[in-house]
Amino acid sequence: MKEKISITAIASVSPLGSTLEETWMAYQNNEHYFSLVEENEGKSWVAPLSSSARLKVDELRLSDSKYKKLDDSVLFAMVASRNAVKRSGWENTAEFGINMGSSRGATKLFEQYHKEYLDTGISSTLSSPTTTLGNISSWVSHDLGATGPEISHSITCSTGLHSVLNGVAWLSSGMATKFLVGASEAPLTNFTIAQMKALKIYAKAPDSNSDSVIERSRSYPCQALNLKKEYNTMILGEAASVACLETGVVNNALAIIDGVGYATEILKHNTSISANAVCFQKSMKMALGDLDVTEVDAIVMHAPGTIKGDSSEYNAIQEVFGNHKPQLTTNKWKIGHTFATSGMLNLELAVLMLLHDKMISVPFIEAKPNNRNIKKILVNAVGFGGNAVSILISKNG
Repeated sequence: MKEKISITAIASVSPLGSTLEETWMAYQNNEHYFSLVEENEGKSWVAPLSSSARLKVDELRLSDSKYKKLDDSVLFAMVASRNAVKRSGWENTAEFGINMGSSRGATKLFEQYHKEYLDTGISSTLSSPTTTLGNISSWVSHDLGATGPEISHSITCSTGLHSVLNGVAWLSSGMATKFLVGASEAPLTNFTIAQMKALKIYAKAPDSNSDSVIERSRSYPCQALNLKKEYNTMILGEAASVACLETGVVNNALAIIDGVGYATEILKHNTSISANAVCFQKSMKMALGDLDVTEVDAIVMHAPGTIKGDSSEYNAIQEVFGNHKPQLTTNKWKIGHTFATSGMLNLELAVLMLLHDKMISVPFIEAKPNNRNIKKILVNAVGFGGNAVSILISKNG
């Protein structure tokens, strides 16, 4: 990177809450935020928005007649973006760019309109404009009155961190001085859950004829970062998270972006990633640059809760860091996998750990106590096809 980038605000709506303070409080307990829902004549684990976050989304939907027909993914992004811009001090300016991503986009609306078409042979007037991917960034831009470029993209589960990459690129080029970046995902639909189950990666729910769960841990249905698990345990969650980026190091920065990295593996299968996650090795090395690996205090891993996904990333970390292994953590045991938003929630967790100088660990994973201050954290995300992103952030000052 030619110049460091400041994160002046970060905000989210997620299973953990709707404010940064509420989210940090939720990280202080060892509870997961999953619930069981009935779908497709069975039960499934999911991580829905918290009640406070859902209330804000519902209030926004009712605040304007134009918002009533928008997908949840759009409204999630609008709520989170309002919060971020308010925290950043950008309320008196409209000169900032926007890059919002989503893996699935308007999932609920698309399924609804498609069913309507199959049933009647007729498509609703709003079926196209309300389900286009660009809908998220354009509505966020409209809501905030931004005058900069607005960009949407979808790069599977690393989409959120690709938004950060794009924002950094715009700022580094001098074509902008402020950029709002993030992702939004509302995937808790029957069809989306069925897709994940078809891949054989979804967590087992309690059998209808039994109180037991087909997984050794009954306390934590998602066993992210448990390298000894015998079953895949991924669970879907819904969330939006956005960050405000500014060129250089500014006084009110929550954290500083010191390096970014990215890489893609050669596809062998639509969901493939190599045993040692070559893409992660390359992205982490690029983000680190010339930095000595011993200076990295923690890594917020992608760790989706699948056997291959968790182990390959862990192996990549061992390859890059050797005998010095930073403290490792993930939040998917607590809030599940939010597809595009997952990387942004990883970034939010990293920023919070820097601000509070406190490590948030996985409760069922043994970790060696480390009393060193947390100054530098590496944040990872990867998507189907092995497109990895790593972001290195540090404490401001």
